[in-house]
Amino acid sequence: MKLRNVLAVMILVGGLAACSSNPEGEKLAADNSGKNVRDRNDAAVTSGDQSNTQSDLSITQEIRRVVVADAALSTNAKNVKVVTVKGIVTLRGPVKDAGEKASVGAKAQQVAGVTRVDNEVEILSQ
Repeated sequence: MKLRNVLAVMILVGGLAACSSNPEGEKLAADNSGKNVRDRNDAAVTSGDQSNTQSDLSITQEIRRVVVADAALSTNAKNVKVVTVKGIVTLRGPVKDAGEKASVGAKAQQVAGVTRVDNEVEILSQ
């Protein structure tokens, strides 16, 4: 029983260590406060900016549906943040490569009602 607990702690610590850097390779606190500093900028679009109009909610929902349905995309790409305000879509989050960034951006642009896509997706370093 103790060995199981030790292994669980080792896995947890290993997972936290793996998540402690950002795509630029900089070390960040485990609570992701380094990334959160960036979001304090008034110009940064966050999930709290999502519009509650039916048209914007529908756009966000459709983009999410299309992205999640693409089996070729990584889990990170499927979890990209999608924020829509007045038809303008902002995409944020990490993906594995430039191809995924382009794919998610193209899928967003093809959704009816989208006037512009601000693709702020970050590519994870290899």
